[in-house]
Amino acid sequence: MLIAKLFHILGFTVWIGGMFFAHHALRPSAASILQPPQRLPLLAAAMARFFMWAWIAIALIMASGLYMMALLGRPALFVTLMFVIGVVMMLIFAHLFFAPNRRLQRAVTAQDWPAAGAAMAHIRTLVHVNLMLGLITIVIGTLGPLV
Repeated sequence: MLIAKLFHILGFTVWIGGMFFAHHALRPSAASILQPPQRLPLLAAAMARFFMWAWIAIALIMASGLYMMALLGRPALFVTLMFVIGVVMMLIFAHLFFAPNRRLQRAVTAQDWPAAGAAMAHIRTLVHVNLMLGLITIVIGTLGPLV
């Protein structure tokens, strides 16, 4: 169980921390100093690298979470809430990766800055939603056993 908890914590730290950094530091900084022809390729490249790590993190979170739930038998309500929110987050991430991210990558390759900007705006919205859900899940996981 200790190894599963370790993988779970590492997974959500990478995923949620990466979203926080991208949403609240990287994108605003890039937007304040770079024009779309420089900013959008930078963000697309950074996201491509982050997405690789996010997929690994999601696999760790899902595998370790399911393993720990199996050991619990009937999980407590807070564990079930974390699981449900986590699945929703994973579905949002998969949509983000396969739809707006692909549009962003195609638009950047074509140097279609308005289309790339629109895709980036959609990604930003989805990342914001997932970040909020992730932070709520961390709070539930931390306080759940205490309530």
